[in-house]
Amino acid sequence: MSLYLIQAAYSQEGLRAMLQNPQDRTSALRAPIESLGGKIHNLFMSFGDYDAVLLIEMPNNVAAAAIAIAVAAGGACKSVKTTPLMTVAEGIEALKQAGSSGYHSVLASAKAAS
Repeated sequence: MSLYLIQAAYSQEGLRAMLQNPQDRTSALRAPIESLGGKIHNLFMSFGDYDAVLLIEMPNNVAAAAIAIAVAAGGACKSVKTTPLMTVAEGIEALKQAGSSGYHSVLASAKAAS
């Protein structure tokens, strides 16, 4: 299972509904996420560009996209951003594989030519 960060910004209507009836949305999200094979790690309220931040574990990208689409389609959010997360060990492994992949950027090619 992989971790995903979902950031959501309420629409005016969604924020108005939350002002009229402030509530913890964790329970409303738990069943749909679990029905897709996932697990909620935590839901945070935030301020700035996003009003809520959700850390979830999902079996694959399709399931993560499905819950993000469901949340976005609900109308209470004006934007939903999903970020796949890696552990530090996975990130280091990705860096090692990138370094040995043989890819050379156009910048490296230009420097070599001059």
